[in-house]
Amino acid sequence: MISLKKRLQVLPYIALLLITSFIHYNNLMNSYGSAADETGLKTQELHDQLKEENERVRQEQSEYQKLLQKQEEDHISYIQHNSAILEEKNTKDYNENGNDTKNNNEDSNTNNQDKDNKSENDDTAAKSVTIKKPKLHALSALLLDAENNRVLYEENGYDKVAMASTTKIMTCIIALEHGNLQDVVTVSSYASGMPDVQLNIKAGEQYYLKDLLYSLMLESHNDSAVAIAEHVGGSVEGFATMMNDKARALGCENTNFVTPNGLDAEGHYTTARDLAVIASYAIKNDKFLAITNTSSYSFKELKKGRSFTVSNKNKFLYMMEGAIGVKTGFTSDAGYCFVGAIKRPDRTLISVVLGCGWPPRKNLKWSDTKALMTYGVDNFIKKQIPLKTDLAPIPVKDGQQPLEPLAIKGESLSLLLRKDEKITVKYSLPEQLEAPVKAGTMVGYARYYIDDTLYQEIPIFGTQDIAKIDLKYCFRKIFDLWKCR
Repeated sequence: MISLKKRLQVLPYIALLLITSFIHYNNLMNSYGSAADETGLKTQELHDQLKEENERVRQEQSEYQKLLQKQEEDHISYIQHNSAILEEKNTKDYNENGNDTKNNNEDSNTNNQDKDNKSENDDTAAKSVTIKKPKLHALSALLLDAENNRVLYEENGYDKVAMASTTKIMTCIIALEHGNLQDVVTVSSYASGMPDVQLNIKAGEQYYLKDLLYSLMLESHNDSAVAIAEHVGGSVEGFATMMNDKARALGCENTNFVTPNGLDAEGHYTTARDLAVIASYAIKNDKFLAITNTSSYSFKELKKGRSFTVSNKNKFLYMMEGAIGVKTGFTSDAGYCFVGAIKRPDRTLISVVLGCGWPPRKNLKWSDTKALMTYGVDNFIKKQIPLKTDLAPIPVKDGQQPLEPLAIKGESLSLLLRKDEKITVKYSLPEQLEAPVKAGTMVGYARYYIDDTLYQEIPIFGTQDIAKIDLKYCFRKIFDLWKCR
């Protein structure tokens, strides 16, 4: 314990410290007052000026928003102008093929009008374009842009239906991704007992996985499908789990696999949309394409050397320019089914027809597929949609800098648009930000619409760190003003 005497001895030192601190504080305040007097500023005046500055920024918000709106309108006008040029060219081509030339004359007159009138007339012309829907027999049908999985056309494309042997598209992909083509597959008695269509493999026989995949995809053999599933997945049930996991990873939420061969089974279903997405993924695999585009293939059983030759049953490969696949199917529940694909220099299309007739009308799947593909080729144009990069900055409340610069991250959009479809861009941004602001903070979106349907959201980011106004910043500004005087 410190004695009372010792405590009293330190009191003079404490008093001296307090007096010294007071003198320094007084001198500091006098210096600050002198600096403020010389610059013509008082503390209250500084506060008032800062308040006025913030108020001025707030008042200018509307002007910045008007600038944003004007730039958005200019950007949309630019897109519509480019689209109009393509529309004009295609309308001209359409008229030269024996159609009415009235629209061509109207387009010619439009060129002599100002920009606003031209845009209005182009919109009217686009709306007047007659798009003939394909005449189909399938219960469920869909056309997909394989580059971005955008649905271009559908009839009952989201209905859950049976899919027959188009199932084997997923079976092949799972085997390619999880197996080795040189794996030796031993046939089980269960696999050998599958109903037609069969390769007629026997229990105990052995085949390379690669050979069974050609059997699977060229002639749709059900026994080969089960042999593959048991080898890769351990069991049919285990393989079905792998198939369903892959479907979910691809965003196919309305598909469920029970069998690897597509034979009718309770709970085994898909939609035309999901099946198109699966096929879109599959054709990006070079090994998958090599198998499905082969005309014929020969191989031998590994133990006793039985020989086999399988031939491709996909007639669509020879029906249209650029045809690259992919798979036929039939069961009593599903009817005739087909998933097709064509690849052209400017587009890759996937078609799906399910429930497309029952015996003896087996050729309807070919005519429906050609109708869908022709619709996609004739009525859609590849367009480049540039991203706007000169975005107006956003005001920052209480920021040491008044404006936050913006940047949009992404590439220009390239997509197929139908002749009567229009792209519009809407920017979702706050009226102001509140300091502090970190560079790289997402502050809004550019939303691209095809007609009234949202196609894509692209994030917009702030590009500069902006600190909040504080006492240190205020003193620095006072000092800068004093130096200027």
